[in-house]
Amino acid sequence: MNLEDILLKQFGFNTFRPGQKEVIESLLRGKDTLAMLPTGSGKSLCYQFPAYVLKKSVLIVSPLLSLMQDQAEQLKMRGEKSVITLNSFLTYEKKREAIEHLDSYRFIYLSPEMLAIPRIIERLQKLEIGLFVIDEAHCISQWGYDFRTDYLNLGNVRSILNNPLTLALTATATKTVQTDIKDKLKLEQPKEVITSVDRSNIAYMVEEFSSYDEKLKRLMQLVNSFDGAAIIYFSSKKAAESVATFLQENGVKNIDYYHGGMEQEQRMLIQQQFLRGQLRIICATSAFGMGVNKNNVRVVIHFHLPQGMEAYLQEIGRAGRDGLQSVAILLYCDGDEGLPLHLVEQQLPTNYQIEQTCASLHEVGIWNIEPKLEIDLREMYTLTDVQWRWITHYVKEFEQEEPLLITEKLKQIAQTRRVENQTKLERFFRWIAVEDCRRENILSYFDVMLTEKNQTCCDRCGVVTEELLEILPHDEQAGRALKKTWKQELAAILIGEAKNIEEQTS
Repeated sequence: MNLEDILLKQFGFNTFRPGQKEVIESLLRGKDTLAMLPTGSGKSLCYQFPAYVLKKSVLIVSPLLSLMQDQAEQLKMRGEKSVITLNSFLTYEKKREAIEHLDSYRFIYLSPEMLAIPRIIERLQKLEIGLFVIDEAHCISQWGYDFRTDYLNLGNVRSILNNPLTLALTATATKTVQTDIKDKLKLEQPKEVITSVDRSNIAYMVEEFSSYDEKLKRLMQLVNSFDGAAIIYFSSKKAAESVATFLQENGVKNIDYYHGGMEQEQRMLIQQQFLRGQLRIICATSAFGMGVNKNNVRVVIHFHLPQGMEAYLQEIGRAGRDGLQSVAILLYCDGDEGLPLHLVEQQLPTNYQIEQTCASLHEVGIWNIEPKLEIDLREMYTLTDVQWRWITHYVKEFEQEEPLLITEKLKQIAQTRRVENQTKLERFFRWIAVEDCRRENILSYFDVMLTEKNQTCCDRCGVVTEELLEILPHDEQAGRALKKTWKQELAAILIGEAKNIEEQTS
């Protein structure tokens, strides 16, 4: 079997990117595989390629609706029709029909939460699954313990599905996270393909300010200093909106905001406009980016601090996917640490919330929680959706234990996670203040050595932001496409989605 011939015939590429062929060969030998490949290195090919050789259904667990939609659309553009995304875009009737005919699809995309639905599991058990893929597998460790606990159950799901050949894909995972991924997925001695997280075409810059107004003024200067596409990251929805509005009011064109609090259709519209070049700049929370396959993002700016080094690498990794010079700029003001530390503190339930909620759940029974009672309990103890899911997940996991012991275990787990998350943040704060090479420090975090020094490395290595922005590749078309009206654009996208759904179920 000549893999290069299949690569050219099926995907139109002459050569594999680093790591791709090694992952594919491992899977074709029937070996479970953990692969860490840099953002933008073509990780999706690692499971799409084997699908055409194995000729069985491939189940892809994806963290975001936008990510699975984007990957499904790319497959369809290459002529692949046997692909389905089980998500909220499907009507109840279309979803029911799709589930009944899952065996007719080569690629099945869904979220970890979908795999908690008994009906879907029952249907998947009847399929011959050739490959079980966990895309963005670092989410198991990064999100699973805090607010998406269904990630922690993927190993049990894998067992229920008779342990199909498994591929765990990620771009950023320390050795500890790699171990956690293998443990939670119950992978025994998988093949490991670990490449460097270094993106040599991205320069790392940190700029410090004495006030918020200074930082905002600098942001204005920056966005007017280049003509390419950019993403500006914020830690709050309100800030993303207000800064986008401020920039618009001060003459910055083709800019908008994006966050998880927006209507789903509006988020999809903003994303499509950015992909098509109708928007040049997006002010966004971390909800934006993972599903955006735009290869010519030149600049990623952090107006607020990210939630740690892993999150930082994920977010700046959206820049320069075409391999051309790009830059990541972090704007820091003394005291900026307060917001991410506050978010970490508020994410998990307090001891009081744990005690009171566990007592109520024990009284009525964890499996007897009706929707009305859930609403009442959440209001009574001011629990967010994330906190409620977190508590109920662990109460179910420890349900055989004594009630008081369950409560103490949950309090201990919550405290441990808070300390771990704070430690990650503090290590990132130290990275901001380092006096030597930023790239070397990033690679050291992931236990990787820098093999070759970059000419355009970082501010600590003498790179000047203005000089770097001048040598960025120009994009004369960025943000200059004629924009349709909001309603025209949305109608066009929804019509396209309707056609895709019709094709999927025909």
